[in-house]
Amino acid sequence: MSYELKSEVMLDDITVAISAMFDYEFDGRSAFLVPMMPEVPEQFGIGLLVGPSGSGKSSLLRRFGKEQTHLWANNMAVASHFSDADDAAERLSAVGFSSIPSWLRPYHVLSTGEKFRADLARQLRDNAVIDEYTSVVDRNVAKACSVALRRYVDKKRLRNVVLASCHYDIVEWLQPDWVFDTSTGQLAGRGSVRRPAIELEVVPCTADIWPMFRQHHYLDGNINRSARCWVAVWGGIPVGFASALRFPNGNFSNGWREHRTVILPDYQGLGLGVRLSDAVAQMFVADGYRYFSKTAHRRLGEYREASPNWKATSKNKKNRIDYRQYSGTKEDGHKMRHVERVCYSHEYVGTK
Repeated sequence: MSYELKSEVMLDDITVAISAMFDYEFDGRSAFLVPMMPEVPEQFGIGLLVGPSGSGKSSLLRRFGKEQTHLWANNMAVASHFSDADDAAERLSAVGFSSIPSWLRPYHVLSTGEKFRADLARQLRDNAVIDEYTSVVDRNVAKACSVALRRYVDKKRLRNVVLASCHYDIVEWLQPDWVFDTSTGQLAGRGSVRRPAIELEVVPCTADIWPMFRQHHYLDGNINRSARCWVAVWGGIPVGFASALRFPNGNFSNGWREHRTVILPDYQGLGLGVRLSDAVAQMFVADGYRYFSKTAHRRLGEYREASPNWKATSKNKKNRIDYRQYSGTKEDGHKMRHVERVCYSHEYVGTK
């Protein structure tokens, strides 16, 4: 049932002047009727309270619990605030925050969008309540974060996560199990709206566009000028970059390997990186080439482990102690960095 919230303030010269200025009768007392909300399931993944500001969302949210707040130390990396490296990588990726360089920076230097995602990553748990969800971020960030959050909640089987937001545009991307609109009093279930399709245009380009993406790649910012390059465009806006290199002579005469693939931070979490990588690989295989990729990026590697389009090579998830033979050679810098690094290594076999 609905209930009334009451408050009272002292009348003074300012309150009297303002009420007279706008011909508003005011005796110092205010009342707000919190909307009546139907019962929701006892167990669910994500629930969403949505409606304009001042419509009672925060009051209703308190029915589900108290929002947690976290402190961030200025002399510690964002990732250091989690229980361990695996926990940090999983939770930050879960909210579409996939920029490894930013993980290793202190919280106070992050962008507004990155701070929002970092805060959200620390809040993820059963029975979490989160107010003002996506209120302070760009709408592309809001969409990407919502897709990533839904995926994580389903994967981890989190229960009774309740969000409150004044933005209706996230509903179709978040796909909540229930959504209550405080302006209409209507409760809807999951599937009431469908998630929009994302269509990327993959366009050949030169390496000259790389500076737009360089700082967001998890490895160094260098790119081989002989690489073949593509830019991924969504709605006329560049959102991703991919490149590939031919294998050196003596390896595979018809072999190519992935070089740099990166999605801009505002669009991370939508699953664009793995799709862009697949699209480029498919182009090579369709033209009769073999295509390989090695990555230390867990999200990308685990995707390939589960994908029928990628086949693990004999070097998959193994220490490359054989690289020590390159010590002192011109390849020393690149090879020796990977001696102790366990990477995912796959060949793209393509779709039928």
